[in-house]
Amino acid sequence: MSTLAGKHVLLGITGGIAAYKLPFLVRLLRAQEAEVRVLMTPAATSFVTPLTLAALSGQPVHHHLVEEEPGQTAWNNHVAHAEWADLMIMAPATANTLAKAVQGLCDNLVMATYLSAKCPILWAPSMDLDMFAHPSTQQNLSTLASWGHVLMASPSGPLASGLHGAGRMAEPEDIASQAIRILCTTPYWKNKTVVLTSGPTQEPLDPIRFVSNGSSGRMGTALARALSAKGASIHWVHGPQQVFEAHLPGVTYYSVKTAKEMHSVVQGLQGESDIFIASAAVADFRPERVFEAKQKKSGGMAATAWVENPDILLHVGQSKKPHQRVLGFALESTWNVEEARAKAARKGADAIVLNQAGDLQGGMHTETNRIALLTQEETYDFPVAHKDAIGEALVHWMESHWNL
Repeated sequence: MSTLAGKHVLLGITGGIAAYKLPFLVRLLRAQEAEVRVLMTPAATSFVTPLTLAALSGQPVHHHLVEEEPGQTAWNNHVAHAEWADLMIMAPATANTLAKAVQGLCDNLVMATYLSAKCPILWAPSMDLDMFAHPSTQQNLSTLASWGHVLMASPSGPLASGLHGAGRMAEPEDIASQAIRILCTTPYWKNKTVVLTSGPTQEPLDPIRFVSNGSSGRMGTALARALSAKGASIHWVHGPQQVFEAHLPGVTYYSVKTAKEMHSVVQGLQGESDIFIASAAVADFRPERVFEAKQKKSGGMAATAWVENPDILLHVGQSKKPHQRVLGFALESTWNVEEARAKAARKGADAIVLNQAGDLQGGMHTETNRIALLTQEETYDFPVAHKDAIGEALVHWMESHWNL
């Protein structure tokens, strides 16, 4: 998976109820191998204990500008904290802290460090809905955005006040994903737009029954994660898959069920893409007749003819512009390199990923995969790996081989 190995993340926690979620964020960042330091305002220590955060981060937690112990007084060097950080996360960012940040007020260690920081700043606002909607808060958020800071969306939901609305802090998983994107974006992917398809399609027989396949969507999800981390803009067109990750930064989601729906959405997006990745397991055929009512068991399932579905990869491959690239997938019953390469040629794909159905190490039903990436000239064999690692490897291959 994308890691933050060697990256320094500074977490500034302020006095909001959502501070109780921050230990989980520290664990997520540490799982990505980041070094994490935690600073707190005095008010924040009422919501989550410094000891918990120190244990999870493996670092001392500081919450005063001046630290006094019996027999000594020490100044907490906020400038050193700021210079150490590759990213500073402000969470939960209360209305009070947002106002201080915009006005340059400095009355605690977190604000002193923030005002000294030269690294990117990521804000996760958190407050009650009326405070969030107040013109002063919205103006402060706009000001911070205009300075180039990254602001997490504040989702609607139940609030500590008992009310329901916008103002919640983004979930730790979403904050971690945004942190990864900020720290791992590469120049190659920063201005690239990718259209990605994934998962199965469902072709209805009647209002209850449908024909589908066993695609879990793991490979598409792995690609979406890797592309998001690298800074790409992704249009993710997904069928009803089992494995899925919502709220990835840089991703616009399009939920579809049938092959015709997927084809229609892809057609609308194709013109603005740099790269098209066809990892979906699209049904080749659909029933000619869809029954209006559930077919009763007693009567037996009525026979139906089958109609060929649109070939999405063929359409995109044959109509792509000179600056666009297409990556297809070939799931074969046997490990047939030449058949996969011929499929790429027929459909106009610049490269194709071969994997094998029924392979205990890969295919639809496993968390790992065994693949080969084929162009018309070369074969690149990949070792068996988790699909997240395969997704990263494919993204790295595209960056290394497609000069866009």
